[in-house]
Amino acid sequence: MATVELRFSAQPEHVRTARLVAAAVARRAGVDEAVLDEVRLAVGEACSRAVGLHRSNGVTTPIRVVLTEEEKTFSIEVGDEVPGAGAAAGVPGARAEAPAEDGDADGEDEMGLAVIRGLVDDVEVTAGEDGGTIRMSWPTAPAEADADVLS
Repeated sequence: MATVELRFSAQPEHVRTARLVAAAVARRAGVDEAVLDEVRLAVGEACSRAVGLHRSNGVTTPIRVVLTEEEKTFSIEVGDEVPGAGAAAGVPGARAEAPAEDGDADGEDEMGLAVIRGLVDDVEVTAGEDGGTIRMSWPTAPAEADADVLS
């Protein structure tokens, strides 16, 4: 199991870098070329969401992105460190409390999650006292298929 970990400050300009790294690692892991745009978009949305949460809640710790290549899957976890009491209103990943100064943040949060769920079939969103995580995964091509293509 190969893992790449990326941490970046909660600045919107770093989201593009996370997207590029995710696409490169996904390609190397064997994710189908036709799916790479979805990987880029989903990672961009998850990272933008995390950046927004950090900035609106005054959290200065870095955003965490963990890219993991397993035997048949490639997964990406995007983590924020914005404390929340867990899922609110039965919606996984929703924060129990919206930031006091920005009532639109909760709506943007839900829109971002809807976009991610539309792009990725296998998504898990969690939120707790230590922050939230969006875990996304995609199937990879078997190693034997790669060997057949090369021969």
